[in-house]
Amino acid sequence: AGAGGRLPNAMRAAAKFMSAGDGPRIGFVEDSGWDTHSNQAAVLKRKLGELDAGLRAFEETAKPVWARSVVVVVSEFGRTAAANGTGGTDHGTGGLALLAGGSVRGGRIAGDWPGLAPGQLNEGRDLRATSDLRGLFKGVLAGHLRMAETALETSVFPDSRDVPAMTGLVA
Repeated sequence: AGAGGRLPNAMRAAAKFMSAGDGPRIGFVEDSGWDTHSNQAAVLKRKLGELDAGLRAFEETAKPVWARSVVVVVSEFGRTAAANGTGGTDHGTGGLALLAGGSVRGGRIAGDWPGLAPGQLNEGRDLRATSDLRGLFKGVLAGHLRMAETALETSVFPDSRDVPAMTGLVA
């Protein structure tokens, strides 16, 4: 799998393509192995290390375009806030997204943090979802790639007029 596993190799390859003069402006890399129903501490230690190595590999390989890059890391589902009986967590509602890159206005949480106190959890078990990821993607696509709001609402995310783009994500 190479240094650091499949994810760093895939991120390195994406960066190579994207930093070429005639390369694509958008890339996609998928990673698996994050479904931590048991033994979560060990799995997360390994997977977060791979993510760190992958982001580092992208940055190092994409040096020519890093200053004008945005990397979005998302999961398609959240996890429960509390561990289950096998030291893992089960599928939940709320999750997170991370942004990295030279164009990101970072160093902060861009959204509403609902909290992890029992009374703040969704149905007493899950992180409460406070933002629609379409708003995050709309914000990145509008702010970074200058896509028109009408295209985002009708073509990219049809019927999403009621989901506003997150603003201030990119420089």
